[in-house]
Amino acid sequence: MGITTILIIVIVLIILSSIKILKEYERATVFRLGRFIKVKGPGIFILWPGIDKMTKVPLRVITMDVPPQDVITKDNISVKVNAVAYFRVFDPAKAILEVEDYLYATSQLAQTTLRSVLGEYELDDILMEREKINIRLQKILDEQTDPWGIKISTVEIKHVDIPQEMQRAIARQAEAERERRSKVIHATGELQAASDLNKAAKIIGETSVGIQLRFLQSLIEIATEKSSTIIFPIPIDLFTPFIKKLNKES
Repeated sequence: MGITTILIIVIVLIILSSIKILKEYERATVFRLGRFIKVKGPGIFILWPGIDKMTKVPLRVITMDVPPQDVITKDNISVKVNAVAYFRVFDPAKAILEVEDYLYATSQLAQTTLRSVLGEYELDDILMEREKINIRLQKILDEQTDPWGIKISTVEIKHVDIPQEMQRAIARQAEAERERRSKVIHATGELQAASDLNKAAKIIGETSVGIQLRFLQSLIEIATEKSSTIIFPIPIDLFTPFIKKLNKES
């Protein structure tokens, strides 16, 4: 093998090693002799061996799990809260130049923000106003990570771990609330029934015949229960016409 052949092989290897290919969702921050040049990709491009260095940065949405954090709420209740954050890199140059490790930095920032924000709310608010808290967390994180070229799209609280004694207290409170609503509904029903009965009594009381018809209707309803014996007084008004007739004949 001649020197020319060796040189050709070396040149070919150098050219092949200098050719880089990036996928559609990847970008490369290129440094030449330590100085940042530009962001390249996607597709094929060439780097000078030994002179140019690159760092790949994915542009797809990253799902980051925020570990459970010990939070003391505004009403002094200790809870554990974990969350999930969705973000992506929109400026690869900033993500590499402005922060040492944007993934680690974003994770730490999410943890501290989660603790500080939830500490401003009471436990009931954390349980009932998650959507409002999620929006606030997303806004704070997005503002703080914007200089790093990172866009926080969504932050969601996944689980709130409440102490056992507090769970029992919440259960008792919920039971008391259900009982209160039951009593209010029952009282409202009694009030409406009393009002309707008052109106019905006024209508029936206008004529004696109406009272007698209502009495007979009650007897029909009671008679459906064949398993029991019923003793009831007979109103004297029912015999009044017969008594008057007998008096006239006598």
